[in-house]
Amino acid sequence: MILKNARLVDGSVVDLRIENGVIAEIGTALVKAGTLIDLEKNLLIPGLVDLHTHLREPGREDSETVATASAAAVTGGYTALSAMANTFPVADTAGVVEQVFRLGQEAGLCDVFPIGAVTQGLNGIALAELGAMANSIARVRMFSDDGKCVADPLLMRRALEYVKSFNGIIAQHAQDPRLTVNAQMNEGIVSGKLGLTGWPAVAEEAIIARDILLAEHVGSRLHICHLTTAGGVELVRAAKARGIKVTAEVTPHHLLLTDELVVGYDPVYKVNPPLRTAQDVEALRTGLADGTIDIVATDHAPHPTEDKDCEWQVAAFGMLGLETALSVVVSAMIDTKMMDWAKLVDRMSIAPAKIAGYSAQGQRIAVGSAANLAVIDTSAVWQVDRNRLASKSRNTPFHQMNLSAVVKRTFFNGLQVFNDGEVLNRGGK
Repeated sequence: MILKNARLVDGSVVDLRIENGVIAEIGTALVKAGTLIDLEKNLLIPGLVDLHTHLREPGREDSETVATASAAAVTGGYTALSAMANTFPVADTAGVVEQVFRLGQEAGLCDVFPIGAVTQGLNGIALAELGAMANSIARVRMFSDDGKCVADPLLMRRALEYVKSFNGIIAQHAQDPRLTVNAQMNEGIVSGKLGLTGWPAVAEEAIIARDILLAEHVGSRLHICHLTTAGGVELVRAAKARGIKVTAEVTPHHLLLTDELVVGYDPVYKVNPPLRTAQDVEALRTGLADGTIDIVATDHAPHPTEDKDCEWQVAAFGMLGLETALSVVVSAMIDTKMMDWAKLVDRMSIAPAKIAGYSAQGQRIAVGSAANLAVIDTSAVWQVDRNRLASKSRNTPFHQMNLSAVVKRTFFNGLQVFNDGEVLNRGGK
């Protein structure tokens, strides 16, 4: 396959020859036998890598499946997903993570890497089979009870110690459960006006501070999931300055949306952790731009209509993210001149692959690199339509919003899996 007229992040326009799933040659005016695809000077970047998705299978296939999530992923320019453990049954054994891994292979659209649970059943009482999951065919290296915090400090310490032996990483949902009992939204002026139980920033920051100290004590790797507060950004910044092995992620929706949107009680804006203030959003953008926050992760959380089309208090927490993530980050960070495309590629592809150890993902475009690629029309604007999403669910907070940048094509292991609005089954077959 020859990809002609590909524009790279440095502005150069080149041709690429792809052979056996890798980039075999980069040059100009390449003429070889095989399929020729003209990229028309659209931007070519490494495929995006997501370290935080909820694929719902096994157990909640009414919300999403590995196959439908994979389709949503390639529609959004992703070539690798990390599947969180809060399935039914919980992914706390080698058998369940291997099932998820095989479902990803069967879908054949992108890599699907399971994240193992830290504790059995996500119950926070005893460690899950961390070693067995690490030694399974899925080779799990990231573990998280996301959706629940590993609140017991001794258990968190033991988990950090255990994964250190195989260079694993614990991804913490930083939320003190006692400070967030019945919490419905960010604690602040808006929650007071609406009469909804508030979710204080300190509930997140207290766990971040504690776990940073534990990671420093143990000398292990800690990853902070979906960072949302200005105080949390400062804690991570200070920890990195001290050389502690901590990384952090931010979601697209926390870079763009604020708690003011909750005024209408529309459950599409109900998410865990909650939408915060405009001041928090600014701090998150600054942290992402300067590298304090290492990556963007979607926290893609699909729900069936009945779980969102109801009263606020009983609605499920969560938002879709895979198909809109790139455009939201462009709108929040590039259109505002806070970041350029090179930094976006780092935060959404190169850095997440490095954190999780996905060796064939997040590779810079060079001869010998795996041909996991996305083609972006950076000048295009599109309107989000929840009824046209590839996901099985429809709970996007960006419905009818105009966003910048359109994914035109996605290539996985050298095969085209998405082309101009159409998902191509199993690598174009």
